[in-house]
Amino acid sequence: MQGILEGPFGTLIFFVPVIILFYFMLIRPQQKQMKRHRDMVAALKRGDTVVLSNGMIGKVTRVENDESMVEISQGVNVRVVKAMITEVRDRTAIAANDAKA
Repeated sequence: MQGILEGPFGTLIFFVPVIILFYFMLIRPQQKQMKRHRDMVAALKRGDTVVLSNGMIGKVTRVENDESMVEISQGVNVRVVKAMITEVRDRTAIAANDAKA
């Protein structure tokens, strides 16, 4: 007579909790982090201070579909793919129809 933990059923009893643990420890937190980043990039507006993936800090001057224009120094604007923005530090967005100060 075989014990309950022998054979294919015993192997299944071992792997199901491991798969569940793997999901809750690795996959689910990664999905939440990706959703937060996607929402942050979607809410990007002109005037926000951002940190780029290479460590540069700048101010958003224009937002397009997949890219944005970031001023990294006075008079120096660079085009940046939105996915490369890692952090929004200051949300002082200027409305699109406001005049520049």
